[in-house]
Amino acid sequence: MVNYIWAFLAIVGIIFGLFNGTMEEVNKAIFDGAKEAVTLCIGLISVLVFWLGMMRIAEESGLLERLSKLFRPLVKIIFPEVPTNHPAMGYILSNMISNMFGLGNAATPLGIKAMEELKKLNGGKNSASRSMVTFLAINTASITIIPTTVIAIRMNYNSASPTEIVVPTIIATIISAIGAILIDRYFYYRRSRKG
Repeated sequence: MVNYIWAFLAIVGIIFGLFNGTMEEVNKAIFDGAKEAVTLCIGLISVLVFWLGMMRIAEESGLLERLSKLFRPLVKIIFPEVPTNHPAMGYILSNMISNMFGLGNAATPLGIKAMEELKKLNGGKNSASRSMVTFLAINTASITIIPTTVIAIRMNYNSASPTEIVVPTIIATIISAIGAILIDRYFYYRRSRKG
């Protein structure tokens, strides 16, 4: 659906440029945008490769396992329906840890696997279970300690202090995660009283 929206916007822009006599500006914007996108991607790749490498080192050294054990009791409270040793729990923890380090690209496949496992726990139904809704809310609001992508973008655009975003990001994401959990619980308990 998003592809259709982008295609529609591009076609409308080109048609508007043709009728408005600004096709030269449209062409310039297309080529400048493409050049800037490539430059931005190359800048992001270096930072993401670094942090993905750090995640691999953390995984090999056992740090991720220790972090998982540290967060497991908290995650068990948030997801009481998920058995402790179920694969879904491992994927949920890995997704949350990846998001904490600002590695959304690494967290996405883990989140998809977590949802697949949660669907299996839900008996394969097409409707979302309580755990699936909770996971989606937490994943969307995810607590981020090191916003690697934002730091990379700020570095790419020669920010005087690209890491000054770290503390505000930690505060904002903690508040958003707490808000997501509270709203999730509010609607869950409200629905369970009606049902």
